[in-house]
Amino acid sequence: MNEQERLQELESYHILDTPPEKELEELTQIASAICGTPISLITFLDDHRQWFKSHIGLPIEETPRSQAFCEYALHCPTEVLVVEDSLNDGRFQHNLLVQEVPHIRFYAGAPLTTPNGGVLGTLCVIDTRPRKITEIQKNALQLLAKKAMTYLHTRKLLLDQARYMEMNAARLKKLTDQAPGVIFQLELSPQGQLSLPFLSEGLSDIFPHLKKEDMQKVPELLFMVMHPEDRAIVYEKFFAASDQLVPIDIEHRALLENGCIAWYLTKAQPEKRADGTLVWYGATQNINAQKKHIQTLERILFDISHILRGPITTLSGLTMVMEMEKEMNEQKLCEFLGHIKSVSEKLNSNTRKLNKTYTQQRESLTLQTSIFPTNNSSTQKTSNN
Repeated sequence: MNEQERLQELESYHILDTPPEKELEELTQIASAICGTPISLITFLDDHRQWFKSHIGLPIEETPRSQAFCEYALHCPTEVLVVEDSLNDGRFQHNLLVQEVPHIRFYAGAPLTTPNGGVLGTLCVIDTRPRKITEIQKNALQLLAKKAMTYLHTRKLLLDQARYMEMNAARLKKLTDQAPGVIFQLELSPQGQLSLPFLSEGLSDIFPHLKKEDMQKVPELLFMVMHPEDRAIVYEKFFAASDQLVPIDIEHRALLENGCIAWYLTKAQPEKRADGTLVWYGATQNINAQKKHIQTLERILFDISHILRGPITTLSGLTMVMEMEKEMNEQKLCEFLGHIKSVSEKLNSNTRKLNKTYTQQRESLTLQTSIFPTNNSSTQKTSNN
């Protein structure tokens, strides 16, 4: 592993410049106790410094990388670097950490080696006088270094998982905020307390007069905004469905601030948690356009049955009379043709009127079913219901 790769791996652990952590502090304390040294450290080397995650007996947090003893441990991922007397070692005898405070004479560092074989730093012990280290102590340092890496690797996995979850949560929020209607999570505690842990931004599109913060503070507003004639029915269906945990699918009306009524479709899937909390995952969507579409189809059927059928029936009757007429002369023929013309004109007039009406309704429906409808396009006056 080259230096650039090592630095990238070090960065991936998100350990630099973080506060002390009990688990690592305990390992350095144990290292000092085993080796009988006044100083023990957990160090990491970035591109310009030696930074101490844990520093027992040394009141500083970093030094320039050029002064770092553990620089030499980077190339020995499986061995303990031992310096019994720094003044007799040409690599360190002129080092400022040797010549000045803290006057390092003895150093033993076990590398912090990643599963990929890179060395991030060391777990080391330091003394201000020359000394030797036993094989048992070296083995103990290596075990403590492995323990430190196990902790760091677990910490990294947890941080990566948390970041992944945050990223997915942010992505999901963007998706739900763009979804038509409002997506919600409604909860009822065993004590009967309602809460709305999640409410998408679509609330402002279908209920412009309601604020998300107010709705989450007073979840009962979810039901209070409904038409009085529908409120009890919706409330009953919500809690009846929760007993058997069956999905909710209900159309209902809501009263808007401007005195209008809007039709909505609410769907929700209930579930019950181990602690007895009832949770509904659901969505509410404005269905005024669909309602008006159905009304238009019903109107078309009515028009066909009553407005258009009358002239057609008249024409059919005239045809039968003409077939039954035994003495058809020119005068009678003209009379029949006059009747047929009158009925045809009436049929044509009715057809034109209906075509104009249907064209206007179709244009209105097109506007209402737009991907980004305006708030006012989805309401109808109370008097129309």
